[in-house]
Order: sequence, then C-alpha cells, then structure tokens
Amino acid sequence: MNFQNNTIVHLDLDTFFVSVERLMNSALIGKPVIIGGLSDRGVVASCSYEARKYGVHSAMPMRMALSLCGDATVIRGDMDRYSKYSRLVTDVIADCAPVYEKASIDEHYLDISGMDRFIGSYKWTHELRNRIISETGLPISFGLSVNKTVSKIATGEAKPNGEKEVPRDLVRPFLNPLPIKKIPGVGDKTRQLLHSMGVFTIHTLSDIPPEMIQHVLGKSGIDIWKKANGIDFSPVVRYSEEKSISTEQTFETDTIDIQMLERLLIHMTEKIAFKMRKKQKLASVITVKIRYANYDTHTLQKKIAYTSFDHILMSTTLELFRRLYERRMLIRLVGVKLGGLIGGVQQLDLFDNNDKMIKLYLSMDKIRMRFGSEAIHRASGVEKKEKQAEGRSVKKDNSRSVPLFITPINWNKNQKQFECFCR
Repeated sequence: MNFQNNTIVHLDLDTFFVSVERLMNSALIGKPVIIGGLSDRGVVASCSYEARKYGVHSAMPMRMALSLCGDATVIRGDMDRYSKYSRLVTDVIADCAPVYEKASIDEHYLDISGMDRFIGSYKWTHELRNRIISETGLPISFGLSVNKTVSKIATGEAKPNGEKEVPRDLVRPFLNPLPIKKIPGVGDKTRQLLHSMGVFTIHTLSDIPPEMIQHVLGKSGIDIWKKANGIDFSPVVRYSEEKSISTEQTFETDTIDIQMLERLLIHMTEKIAFKMRKKQKLASVITVKIRYANYDTHTLQKKIAYTSFDHILMSTTLELFRRLYERRMLIRLVGVKLGGLIGGVQQLDLFDNNDKMIKLYLSMDKIRMRFGSEAIHRASGVEKKEKQAEGRSVKKDNSRSVPLFITPINWNKNQKQFECFCR
C-alpha cells in the first residue's frame, strides 16, 4: 500500500474539561470526576480516567453515571473557562506550526511535512507538546503519522498524556490488530452491524472487498474501508479565527422600526445557526452590523463560550444591536456574523440540568432537514399576526425576550411551514 508523502500530527488534550478543573482545584487530581448537568436529568459532558474505570463515558445520563460511580465529584462545568484555555493552547500551536487546523475545542491537526529536513518531525512535535504542557499546565497527547486518520488513531493509543509515532512502513501492522471501534466515524450502530458479520478487527475489515462494505453500510462504507486500510487524503485545513458564517439584509426603504429590526435579527441568527449546526460547527464570536441611511456603517462583536444554540446566540445578537444602535437614525442594512468557528457538536453545552433543550434542537433541525430551513422558526422572529391551526387561533409572541421552546402544531402544505406557538 502506497501512502502520501505527508507528515501529519494529531494533538488531543486529555480529558480536557476535567484537566481544566484540576488546574483550578488540585484536590481533584487522582479522583473520579464527572463534568455535566448536576440534576438527574443531566448528561455527562466529560469524565476523568478514574471515572471511566467504572464504565462512565460522555453523553451518558448523569443518573446512570452516578449509579456506576457514586463517589465521583460532579461539576457543572464552565464553558467560558474551557474556551479560554482552548485559545491558550491554540496560541501556542499557532506560534510554532506552519499549518494547523483546529478540529474541535480540544484537538488540532498539524501538517509538518518536510520538517525532517531540519529538526526531525518527532523531535519537533515532542518539543511542541512539552511547551503546551509548560505554558498551559494541561496534559496533552499526540499521534504522528502519514495522514489524519492514522495520526488520530495513534493519539488514542498514546493516551493518557503520551506520544506515538507510526512510520509509513508500519501503518498496516499498527492498524491491523486494533478493534474497529478505533476507526474515526465508526459509531455504536456501525460497530454492532460489523460485529454481527464477524468483523471485529481493522485487519478483517480492510480485507473485505470495498463493494461489499458499501452494500452493507451505504456511501459511508467506502470511507470506513479506506480508513481501515490507512487511506486518507483529506488535507489539514488552515485554521483562521476569521472563519465565519454571516448574513445581512438591505432594505428597499430605510427604517427605524425597532421591533421589526429585532425580529429580523432573531430570524437571521436562527437561520445561520442552523447552517452552522448542519456543518457541525460551534461559534465563539458574534458580530452585529448596521448601516445608517447616510451609509455610515458600524459593527460590534462579543466573544462567547463555544456554542451553536439559537437562544444563546439570539440573546447576544439583541444585546449587541441595542448597544450598537445609538444614533436613532434611519437604518439601511443590518447583518449578523458568527465567527471563530471550530468543528464540534453541542455536546459542549450538556452542562444544562435539563436535557429538553438538546432534544428540542434535534427535533427542530430534523424538521428543517426534511422540509427546508424555513419550515419551523421562533415566533419572536416573525411579524405579529393571528394564525389558524387545528381550528384554533394562535397568536405569535413578539416580546423582546427570546422564547426557548417552540411547539409545532400543524404542517401547512401550501406555505410549507409548521404553524407553531411558544411556551
């Protein structure tokens, strides 16, 4: 098997949230720690290796986690603090690495191809890891190999707080004996299906004809087969804090209708937040833009903890707009931008005691994916009017606050929208 002539590093902070909490409180070192919602309805966002020994893992209901490890210290978590330390690590990497990609709040990919000509790839990565540990106090592991997939798997084998290099000629011997769950992208359902076929190791999976894997797993089957064979040509995408998603609207007639402007900003934020979630991204910066009738343009931005939740983004958008709009002149344009994007899903906000919010977003996005992005939206983002749904009148909520819950009542085939109300 021929591999591309690349040298890729995968850096992953070990039990990141727990490690940050241990920096704040050294008494937690060596003890089982669980980060997540504090109530029985909460969910585990992260846990220490000491807690994992009892079977605790991320995304597990808190009630189940505590039944497995009753002596664990449970901490709700602080995304602002975790975001701060994530940026500290990124700053160290940015100061050293020629090309790096921030894949999530706690992991990075680096392309250091050609480094062997100067200092040696392993030595350079070892020194970078030591610098991160020295400057942040956080444990971190790395994998070094020919592509993203092999490097990420190598990092998993190096944990906790370790290093592993997989040279080009040892890729297959390294991958072959590992269980298929080690392949990035192989979830529980895929793993169970492959197990039912008698496929338990990467070696067995790699020997199956790709056509058969595609027949069983669909389009994703080829990608999984390639990873099992150590094939991954995906590039390290150069990271930039300016990476963003935005929208803006210019009015045919300049306006000073504040209620209409705020409704529009809510709707715009909701729309681009959904686009961001589809791409499995999280934002850490919100920018609001206004342009007055005389073409004077002003922006205001705010850094926030990484999130993709509408209700957090909307409230910050309205806060920025109300601070920004001071001149009481007619407005020609408004816009919203979500920036500082990184890869990730909203598991980062599982510190909430109530899991209803997670389920709400999953349900709303499922409706949008099936019927279109405009199929369901918050009542505060539309104009005030009476709607008939299932024989009753539903009045839209136009208060200045952003409602958190929205319930679909009826699918309107003509307008291709769900009629809904807030509660």
